[in-house]
Amino acid sequence: MDSQKEALQRIISTLANKNDEIQNFIDTLNQTLKGVQENSSNILAELDEEFDSLYSILDEVKESMINSIKLEQARKSQELQSQLSQCNNALENSEELLEFATRSLDIKEAEEFSKAARQIKDRVTMASAFRLSLKPKVSDNMTHLMVDFSQERQMLQTLKFLPVPKAPEIDPIECLVADNAVTVAWRMPEEDNKIDHFILEYRKTNFDGLPRVKDERCWEIIDNIKGTEYTLSGLKFDSKYMNFRVRACNKAVAGEYSDPVTLETKALNFSLDNSSSHLNLRVEDTCVEWDPTGGKGQENKIKGKENKGSVHVTSLKRHTRSGTPSPKRTSVGSRPPAVRGSRDRFTGESYTVLGDTAIESGQHYWEVKAQKDCKSYSVGVAYKTLGKFDQLGKTNTSWCIHVNNWLQNTFAAKHNNKVKALDVTVPERIGVFCDFDGGQLSFYDANSKQLLYSFKTKFTQPVLPGFMVWCGGLSLSTGMQVPSAVRTLQKNENGMTGSASSLNIVTQ
Repeated sequence: MDSQKEALQRIISTLANKNDEIQNFIDTLNQTLKGVQENSSNILAELDEEFDSLYSILDEVKESMINSIKLEQARKSQELQSQLSQCNNALENSEELLEFATRSLDIKEAEEFSKAARQIKDRVTMASAFRLSLKPKVSDNMTHLMVDFSQERQMLQTLKFLPVPKAPEIDPIECLVADNAVTVAWRMPEEDNKIDHFILEYRKTNFDGLPRVKDERCWEIIDNIKGTEYTLSGLKFDSKYMNFRVRACNKAVAGEYSDPVTLETKALNFSLDNSSSHLNLRVEDTCVEWDPTGGKGQENKIKGKENKGSVHVTSLKRHTRSGTPSPKRTSVGSRPPAVRGSRDRFTGESYTVLGDTAIESGQHYWEVKAQKDCKSYSVGVAYKTLGKFDQLGKTNTSWCIHVNNWLQNTFAAKHNNKVKALDVTVPERIGVFCDFDGGQLSFYDANSKQLLYSFKTKFTQPVLPGFMVWCGGLSLSTGMQVPSAVRTLQKNENGMTGSASSLNIVTQ
């Protein structure tokens, strides 16, 4: 009976997953259909615009050529009209001279005839008819303005849609996820020397496999990539996976997207649990600050409001984290904050706040930065069973490094009320590496990756990130992968923790 129920449960789970997969595909098809309709309308509008542009250019060229012909016609006509006018004047003068010479032949007196003959000779010498060119200055040939658009017509007849670049292919083997950076590499299925650049798009998701249409974040765009790989750095890995796709572009058009690739980007994400933090700590998501007024004054205000029948939330507001919580996360966000003074809250001189996500396996890394004026703080891990009066490092259920800047400056590792002074400079940022399965808790200078101290133990219960603050504040950076430099140092330091031998202990 039980085995049949288990089998049926597996079948139900398989069917539910398949239904979810089919529904996602239906959403994809519907979105694609909508995209076809919208893109077709846009392309038709662009086509009309391009042809209108061609018509406009042809009209402008035609008008320019008509003007050229008219100008040439006017120039030649003016030249010929001028030459014609000169010829008419010369002919008129020549006819008059011819008539005068003909009459002179009838003169009988020798002296008068000689005078007339001299006049005729002088007038003939000066006559414009003998200095006039009888060749037209311009011809009637207009062939230099004729056109032959046969080649252009052939070119217009070859008008066609732009060749769209083929979809690139992302190579998952060449992609790299490390140090909170992702390098995506791709290649073209065939050589295309007209490609100008690539566009890379990515988005975070908590689903493996094909990207989902609904309930997803928007695609982020990286444009104008000249090479065939790109590195996104400085990322916060606050989702399990990231989707990537890329498209090639020539000077005018972008090609199809590549098949999307999903890369795993798991990292430890946690917030600070303000439901059990000390009253004198103001806690907001990944920041904690000492608040000397956070005790009785605020508690009395809350009680006074409660007596009037309403509860007013004071300045210690809890901010809900965005994103999907880790499967290991305790259900802190789903329960109301604990009433001040409850047994779950740290009290006394245990100015402590814990993370809201338990570490039960694997290797994890986060960083902590203290305010410059912070007088005292501790950073480490603790079991869930840490008592509300217990201070980090003073029990066998917590491990930490402690910084004291009050009265005298000290920097030490602490566990089970044992202290190991550290002869190193307190860094600006402290990196915390926790290898639960390997029983390793190490602290680093987050900038230089210098090892500050390592605990070697055997964790027998899930641990929570722990922090103590007095007169100052801390800010956390989570969603970080274990840096490559830390992994390398861990390999080198594995089994070499003699400096911490006095504090290494197995706790039950």
